[in-house]
Amino acid sequence: MTDAYIYDAIRTPRGKGRKDGSLHEVTAARLSAQVLDTLKDRNGFEGHAVEDVIWGNATQVGEQGGCLARTAVLASTLDERIPGLSINRFCASGMEAVNLAANQIRGGAGAGYIAGGVECMSRVPMGSDGAAVAVDPSIAMDSYFVPQGISADIIATEYGFSRDDADAFAVESQKRAAAAWEDGRFAKSVFTVRDINGLPILDRDEYMRPGTDMQSLGALNPAFEAMGTTMPGFDKVALMKYPHLAAINHVHTAGNSSGIVDGAAGLLLGSKAFGEKWGLKPRARIKATAKIGTDPTIMLTGPVPVTEKILADSGMAIGDIDLFEVNEAFSSVVLRFMQAFDVDHGKLNVNGGAIAMGHPLGASGAIIIGTLLDEMERADKGVGLATLCVASGMGAATIIERV
Repeated sequence: MTDAYIYDAIRTPRGKGRKDGSLHEVTAARLSAQVLDTLKDRNGFEGHAVEDVIWGNATQVGEQGGCLARTAVLASTLDERIPGLSINRFCASGMEAVNLAANQIRGGAGAGYIAGGVECMSRVPMGSDGAAVAVDPSIAMDSYFVPQGISADIIATEYGFSRDDADAFAVESQKRAAAAWEDGRFAKSVFTVRDINGLPILDRDEYMRPGTDMQSLGALNPAFEAMGTTMPGFDKVALMKYPHLAAINHVHTAGNSSGIVDGAAGLLLGSKAFGEKWGLKPRARIKATAKIGTDPTIMLTGPVPVTEKILADSGMAIGDIDLFEVNEAFSSVVLRFMQAFDVDHGKLNVNGGAIAMGHPLGASGAIIIGTLLDEMERADKGVGLATLCVASGMGAATIIERV
C-alpha cells in the first residue's frame, strides 16, 4: 500500500459568525477558493497536478449547496480539469475529506489530492438545511433525538462534570489560544483573507475573548436549560433513554461551548512520488484513520470509541500518542475524553481550541489536523491523534506521524 503524506496544511482566520463578522462578505465558495489558491501558490504545482479536491461542509443548502467543491475549483485558479467532491459528515466533514483523500492515495487512486472544508455560518445558518434526523418525527422519536446542547449536558450529568469543571476548561482554552497567537504558533498555517479587490479583511482569529475568567463565565445562564425543561421538553426525551439519571444538569453556556464562526482549511496530500515530482518535502504521514457510529441521543461521545478503534486497528496504545487535538464542541466532550483515557491536559489542545477560536463546522476537522501537525513540529513530537464528536452520534479520528 502506498503511503499518504501531508505536504502542506493551511487555514483562514476564523471570523465571528454574525453579520458584523469580518468574513461575512465572503461566500463559502470564494473562501474555499482562497484556500485552494494559497495551497497552489505556496507549493508551486501546475495543471492537473492533483486528482481531486475533496471538500467538506455541514450545511449543504443555498450558496453552500450543490457540489461546493467543484464550485470552489472553478472560482479558484486551479486547472478546470481538476474535479471536486463535496462530502458531509457534519462536524467531521473536513477530517473525513482528509481521510478519504489519504485512503484514495494509499489505495493507488491518484497521487495527489487537496482536502479540507469550509463553513460560513454567518451566511448559511446551522440547521437551515432542515436535516431529517432532527425534523422528521418518525426518525427523531425513534432515535430519542435531542439538540446537541442537551447531549453535552447529558455527558456532564452522566460522567460527573460540574459547571465549574466546564467553565474552568473554557477559561484554559481562551488562555492557551491567546498565548499561542502571541507566540506566533499559528503563523505557518494561517493566511490573510482578502476581499474581491485584494485588500486584507482578516488575518487573525477574531472570536477569542482572552479576558475570560471564572467570574465572567459564572454570570452566564445555562444555554440549553429552557429547551430542556419547557416545551418540547427535551430533558424528558433524554431521561427516557437514560432513566437512571434523576435529572439533566445543565452546565453548558455560550462561554463553555464552541463559537459560531466562518472559516476554511485545506491540506495538500500526496504520495512520495507526488512530492518528488513537485519538489515538495513531506511533513507527516497519515498513519491511520477511523470512523464510528455511537448512541444518537448522547450523540457527542464519539471521540472515545473511535479512538479505541483507531488504536486497535493500528496496533497502538494511548501511551504511544504524543499530542492530542480533540475538537472543543463543548467542554464536557473533551473532559470526557481526558477522563476515559487518563490523558494529561498538558498533551491535549495545547494551543486552545474551538471554545476560544470557534468551530466552523465543515472546516474544523481539517483545522485540528493542521494545528496538531504544527504543534508536533514546534514541540518536536512524533505521533499525534486528532478526533471529533459528530452530530447524530458518530466519531472520526486521524493519527499522523512526522517524517
